[in-house]
Amino acid sequence: MPPKILVTNDDGVHAPGLHRLAAALKPLGDVVVVAPDRERSAASHALTLHKPLRVDQVKPKVYCINGTPSDCVNLGVMRLTGGKPALIASGVNQGENLGDDVTYSGTVSAAIESTLLGIPSMAISLVGPGKQGLDAACRMAAKLAGLILEYGLPHDTLLNVNVPDLPVSKIRGAKITSLGRRVYNEDTIIEKTDPRGKNYYWIGGNRDAWKPKSDTDHQAIEQGMVSITPLHLDLTNYQVLNELKGWEGLLR
Repeated sequence: MPPKILVTNDDGVHAPGLHRLAAALKPLGDVVVVAPDRERSAASHALTLHKPLRVDQVKPKVYCINGTPSDCVNLGVMRLTGGKPALIASGVNQGENLGDDVTYSGTVSAAIESTLLGIPSMAISLVGPGKQGLDAACRMAAKLAGLILEYGLPHDTLLNVNVPDLPVSKIRGAKITSLGRRVYNEDTIIEKTDPRGKNYYWIGGNRDAWKPKSDTDHQAIEQGMVSITPLHLDLTNYQVLNELKGWEGLLR
């Protein structure tokens, strides 16, 4: 039997990148799509606990849920795929998930949730507002999916993939990278005044500056390359853990 593949996203069930990704992965297995009923960008790793979740079948093997990307993974794995998937792919997200973005991203969090469930996973994002790089993103996703299905991924590890918004012919290859770090400033928060004279704020202004560091995801994108970053679920800082052992006696 072909391996089961679950495809999800945070842009909603009607997003073009979702269905292009599903089509690209169909030659590799039995693909089921489970996605939010509307956009859930920046939902992070939220689960819906205080209201019922409802599932609608949009068409054969395509379902939408009135919840978050993490909800979609849970219901997809436990109820809708008819067996544990061999792979979960989240994307293709419209917009980058570079550096610190992974902590906010619903796209990446869906892959985190499925990794927690013990399923090899990847998140795929297209850097930029356009769609000329969608072919390249889907091709790269299919190549990585084939490798993951054959070789697997290390324990508690997922892949965060970012693809430049460029035609396939202009992609300069792929690079294994680390996460970059953004430089945040006051321009990140936009302050304006509404017609009644009250101030309001909009998060997500200018965030284009990055801390200088080699071999990062944003650097690869600037070079016209696909960035592939392995992310690990264990956030423990083991070096500091050992350093802080000396505090234990002071905390009695």
